[in-house]
Amino acid sequence: MRLDDLDPSAPDLQEALENARQRIAVLENQLADARQHAELAAALQRKASQLQLDVDALKGSTSWRITAPLRLAIQCARMAPRVAHTIRRQAEVRGGLASALGYYWTIVKREGPRGIFGRLERLNSGMGFADGPPSDERYHAWIERFDSFDDAKRAKVRSLIAALPDKPLISIVVPTYNSDEKLLREMIGSVRAQLYEQWELCIADDASPNPEVARVLAEAAAADPRIRYTVRPVNGHISAASNSALELAQGKFVALLDHDDILPEHALFMVAQYANRFPAGRLFYSDEDKFTVDSVRTAPYFKPDWNPHLVLSQNFFSHLGVYETALVRQAGGFRKGLEGSQDHDLTLRCIEIAGHGSVVHIPHVLYHWRIMPGSTAQSGSEKPYAHTARIRAIEDHLQRSGIEASVEEPFGEAGQLRVRYAVPTPAPRVSIIIPTRDGVALLRQCIDSVLGKTQYPDYEILIVDNGSVKQETLDYFGELAANSKIRVLRDDSPFNFSALNNRAASQATGEFLCLLNNDIEVITPDWLGEMVSLAAQPGAGAVGARLWYPDDTLQHGGVLLGLGGVAGHMHHQLRRWQLGYFGRAVVTQNLSAVTAACLVIRKSIYEEVGGLDEELAVAFNDVDFCLKVLKVGYRNVWTPHAELYHYESATRGSDMDADKYQRFVREVRWMEARWPDLIANDPAYNRNLTVKTDVSPFALSDPPRIGQFE
Repeated sequence: MRLDDLDPSAPDLQEALENARQRIAVLENQLADARQHAELAAALQRKASQLQLDVDALKGSTSWRITAPLRLAIQCARMAPRVAHTIRRQAEVRGGLASALGYYWTIVKREGPRGIFGRLERLNSGMGFADGPPSDERYHAWIERFDSFDDAKRAKVRSLIAALPDKPLISIVVPTYNSDEKLLREMIGSVRAQLYEQWELCIADDASPNPEVARVLAEAAAADPRIRYTVRPVNGHISAASNSALELAQGKFVALLDHDDILPEHALFMVAQYANRFPAGRLFYSDEDKFTVDSVRTAPYFKPDWNPHLVLSQNFFSHLGVYETALVRQAGGFRKGLEGSQDHDLTLRCIEIAGHGSVVHIPHVLYHWRIMPGSTAQSGSEKPYAHTARIRAIEDHLQRSGIEASVEEPFGEAGQLRVRYAVPTPAPRVSIIIPTRDGVALLRQCIDSVLGKTQYPDYEILIVDNGSVKQETLDYFGELAANSKIRVLRDDSPFNFSALNNRAASQATGEFLCLLNNDIEVITPDWLGEMVSLAAQPGAGAVGARLWYPDDTLQHGGVLLGLGGVAGHMHHQLRRWQLGYFGRAVVTQNLSAVTAACLVIRKSIYEEVGGLDEELAVAFNDVDFCLKVLKVGYRNVWTPHAELYHYESATRGSDMDADKYQRFVREVRWMEARWPDLIANDPAYNRNLTVKTDVSPFALSDPPRIGQFE
């Protein structure tokens, strides 16, 4: 049929034309809205820039400098009540003012005056959660709304228990020695109050001199047949006592509980529920918080899902730790000589047998760790043998696993460890890919820092010249031609970060690729060796570095999915002396994604996943790439021990510029459609923590992104 044969008066055709007109009108309205949003974003960007100039001018004025002492005095006066309250609280939980002052002296030795000033700054701004738990006031309000119990919730839990297909017996293993009678009774009471009733309490008294301990245990056993205990004839310390308690266990799983700690009433139900949900699980761990002497909850640690690198830096598995009983016995129970880190050592040995895929995280606070003077919950500094045992546990694990590495304790009594992996011998070649377009000053700084500071012995630099036109840039490329380590690849195609890197990668001769922005400056000479040593480990995917702004605030500490929409930077703008949320800003760990501003990966993996997706020309191509690597079974890693400066977007400008806004929105929608589950729940984060941008990452989520009994 020809177009001329159509009757324009036909009802069907008229209806189609009217629908088309209506659709065009809707699209025109949407386009007008998008343009209005783009104009607004550009106006806000210009306003922000002007405000920053005004602030800088004010701070540089004579009047600002003259009034500095007065402002400092006012600030100190405002801070004094909070400082006094903090000192009083430390004295309470640490058993006296002397212990509290000793704690602060430890901070001074470790962090120096800048660290103290940084802590005071956070205290004054109410931003304590930036490198630690939220304030007690916020946490208590959160508990009241989202983690409290009433009769209706108890009835709901009981109905959920009744519906469980399998109700495994859980053996709670407790070593005790000279326990405080009140706290021991409270621990036992918390077990007897469990809504899940398929448990047994197995207690070993390690020859306590105090006869009250055996009396309390005898009374408890007489009152409840599920409670059994043994009294050791001689003191053998915590590993031996734990093994004695383990001998009493008859359950499918064992849960570890200290003699003065508390289980919330739904703890064992949640364990049983997750054991049903994940039948392949052989090790389970939960989130935790601490209990003051007055039984007040504080310092919650909302943990990531299983994180193999992080567990070598800190024992985040810890509480509540639950193990398949047969697995614990296969591993040989608790090792003598590892007292102080016997649980950490047991976890590592069980993982060696069962594999990383057997570990399940329960993202709920199921353990209240009692803060007592001298306890590890208070401060590891009062148990120096625990530091030695922790290092030995990691070293032994690495040796058994056939991994060549050393273990360091860079933060002393802060307790965070560093595993320094050996670079393969001979060192594999690395191809460093640097896309650029003019901006010769930044590029020269980048290249000079790589050539002048990098200790790594075998690398090449591929500069991808994406249409440079300035003569000074072309002259600089001419200078570089004399260096055998450097090749300049001319690529005049329209800017597409993904395509530029992909084409360069195809010409790279290295076994490993390093994607590097032209606005990067090397800080640590061993940056490349550190990243290659991690990327060379079995199962490793993309490795990211710690990137600083020139003012020494953190630009990139890893990527958190879902933060502010698709993804955001973890610990963004943290200061150098800050350790981050439970030390996570200063330790090597697995993350879902890292930035391609500085990223190292095996070339074979890069090719396996198809490189960077060229549909994402500018934004999120690195996040998408890392998620593809994750999807095919590799684990991405972020290390704080490779440090570089990043002059972010210095040559490309902001994604909020009007001419780029629409492209940015398209790429956001593209990512949301491709990775909805990971964006909704980043395994390296926690659904009890916020993804909103109006508060800092690691603040409490209000409401949580997971139900109380999910």
